[in-house]
Amino acid sequence: MYIHSELTSSYVDHINTVTRVSVCSIDTRELRFSRAMIFAIEEINNSTELLPGIRLGYQIYDSCASVPVAVHVAFQLSGGLDPVFYSGDNCSQSGKVMAIVGESGSTPSISMSRIIGPFNIPQVSHFATCACLSDKQQYPSFFRTIPSDQFQADALAKLVKHFGWTWIGAIRSDSDYGNNGMASFLDAAHKEGICVEYSESFYRTHPKSRIQRVADIIRRSTAIVIVAFTTSGDLRILLEELSLKPSPPRQWIGSEAWVTDPAMLRFGFCAGAVGFGIEPSVIPGLRDFLLDLSPSKVSASPVLTEFWEDVFNCRLEKSGFTMSTLKPSTQTIQSPYTDTSQLRITNMVYKAVYAIAHAIHNAVCQETYAIAKIEKVSSIQSKQVLTQLKKLNFSQNGYNVSFDANGDPVATYELVNWQKSESGSIELVAVGHYDASLPVGQELRINRNLTWVEGGTKVPVSVCTDSCPPGSRKVLQKGNPICCFDCLPCPEGEISNATDSPDCFPCPKEFWPDAKRHTCLPKPVEFLSFNEALGIILAAFSVGGACLAIITAAVFHRHRTSPIVRANNSELSFLLLFSLTLCFLCSLTFIGAPSEWSCMLRHTAFGITFVLCISCVLGKTIVVLMAFKATLPGRNVMKWFGPPQQRMTVVSFTFIQVIICTLWLVLSPPFPRKNLTTYKERIILECALGSAIGFWAVLGYIGLLAVFCFVLAVLARKLPDNFNEAKLITFSMLIFCAVWVTFIPAYVSSPGKFTVAVEIFAILASSFGLIFCIFAPKCFIILFKPEKNTKKYLMDKGKS
Repeated sequence: MYIHSELTSSYVDHINTVTRVSVCSIDTRELRFSRAMIFAIEEINNSTELLPGIRLGYQIYDSCASVPVAVHVAFQLSGGLDPVFYSGDNCSQSGKVMAIVGESGSTPSISMSRIIGPFNIPQVSHFATCACLSDKQQYPSFFRTIPSDQFQADALAKLVKHFGWTWIGAIRSDSDYGNNGMASFLDAAHKEGICVEYSESFYRTHPKSRIQRVADIIRRSTAIVIVAFTTSGDLRILLEELSLKPSPPRQWIGSEAWVTDPAMLRFGFCAGAVGFGIEPSVIPGLRDFLLDLSPSKVSASPVLTEFWEDVFNCRLEKSGFTMSTLKPSTQTIQSPYTDTSQLRITNMVYKAVYAIAHAIHNAVCQETYAIAKIEKVSSIQSKQVLTQLKKLNFSQNGYNVSFDANGDPVATYELVNWQKSESGSIELVAVGHYDASLPVGQELRINRNLTWVEGGTKVPVSVCTDSCPPGSRKVLQKGNPICCFDCLPCPEGEISNATDSPDCFPCPKEFWPDAKRHTCLPKPVEFLSFNEALGIILAAFSVGGACLAIITAAVFHRHRTSPIVRANNSELSFLLLFSLTLCFLCSLTFIGAPSEWSCMLRHTAFGITFVLCISCVLGKTIVVLMAFKATLPGRNVMKWFGPPQQRMTVVSFTFIQVIICTLWLVLSPPFPRKNLTTYKERIILECALGSAIGFWAVLGYIGLLAVFCFVLAVLARKLPDNFNEAKLITFSMLIFCAVWVTFIPAYVSSPGKFTVAVEIFAILASSFGLIFCIFAPKCFIILFKPEKNTKKYLMDKGKS
């Protein structure tokens, strides 16, 4: 049985024959892979449980990462015979190719799989991660022990999202590995809301100008984070270019192809790099096997000879297998070849060999007798091995090996971080784990602190635009990615309570945003209160006016027998003072939080008391006119307008207003309501009129009486009396009418609680106008000019 290996290295070995297929520089890491394959085959051949009595042969080719070389070998192997097979007695000499391990790169693996697939020759790769190779329609015989890049792309997108990076740069190898891997990553990143400033590809064989262009893009970019989906060989060329003219600090995020490669750790400006790598493993005995390089083994292989001479800086002569210089100790070798501290991809090679061995074992070792086994070996076909690989499920050194329907293993990664040690060198430190088989949101687990670019301990920020704080909304910039946006404050009355909110939301009707516009607070309720300055002032004037009316009544009562009191119809005067007291006090009902009862009381009390007041004034005016007519010869009209008629007049006029108010209260009474329209930011608690017709009917009736009273007072103003009360009533009615004519536009245009204040002001102003114009002159004569408080003075027509 033969296993062929296609490795991107410079090592070619065979039990008896050493062949160099292509000339290229030595990659000691790939050399370790090829030696690990030999180690695994020798373990299997020495095993008494796996393939007992059957020995595996092998042939290792070096493709130098060249697709033409890989294709050439694939065609040669698909022919079924290899001209350089081991021909010892223990070999079947069948020359049949049972399986192929390799290639290390995705592009050569794709080319090989297309050729050997139709021949049903299984191919198990240890390092080809392109997601495209999971397509069983195109690559039916391809398997791999390393996870597909689809899983890695998803993991990288989740990693970027986890640290809040939304503005990144992306570079990739211009190969199937880089292009397909980056395409998967960009798709996953788009779903996570991550934007890419640039996405550039390059390859190690591209002209230097192309490499310089990519380096210049990185230097000029604003993205701090760079996701590199490249092979180590490609990235090495770019980093060497960047080291000539350092760019601003960049946070590197790497794919497993380079981020765990020890040879890349020499680029110190990449310290803090983070990426996913294959989990490290332990292969017992491998290090001793790698160090077991005697001069005889080395001289048998040109590649090992070149490696030996390069490491020890000596020249190995084949004559007698002696060296021209002192033989050094192999224990002093320090290179990727002997570094077994973190066996990652090496373990993938190891598992690939064991996977093929187990498939062959299951295909040929099911019979009980050894003779049957030998017969089975001679007739086994590669297609049977292919069938067994699909069913495979075993453990080796504690590591499970199985393939899903796409030929892929379970995807698990280790999150690694490039951290500087105390000595200043960069070391790979495991800081987390990713398991694609876990539920969504639980795949990524970080268990250690990370070191970032330039040795920082704070997560770097890489965004196109800083996040919009609560109280604002995102507005995309035309022509730019969705991660580039402007932050606009929420409009009046709207809030946003989340970062990067695309929209603002209006507050409920009775709520209003706070100053920062990220919380809706209850609107303050506003009404004319006894606790505020305006309410206190108006209440003071109201109480003061009532007290003034009471004092005036007391003065009049004290001097009720005096001529000036008796001459001015004391009964109507006391009734007028009583009504004025009620007018002053009714203004208090307008102050304070409106309630259902206060709303009905304030307007009706105001309407009735004012009609009572005007009725009294009207009665006094009529009395003056009647009294003058009574002094004329042949006239005796006072008997028709004596005290009973005066009382009836006042009661009648007042009763009409009572009827109007009663109809208003019954049909559509005033009620308290929350006014949400006058001010957006606060609620006005006010009394709605209920029926505007009722309100204006009350005011209209008061106005009608006032105008009627004013007209009569004007007619009586020139009557020949030393103390003509009609003049005082004229002035009082003039003030009253002026106040209420001014009140109408002021009332309609005043907002909120000032509407109430205007109404109270009108009540107080008109009330004070009446009391001062009608009663102040009389009180002045009573208190300060008693000599004029005589009947002779009042009846003296010669003085006016």
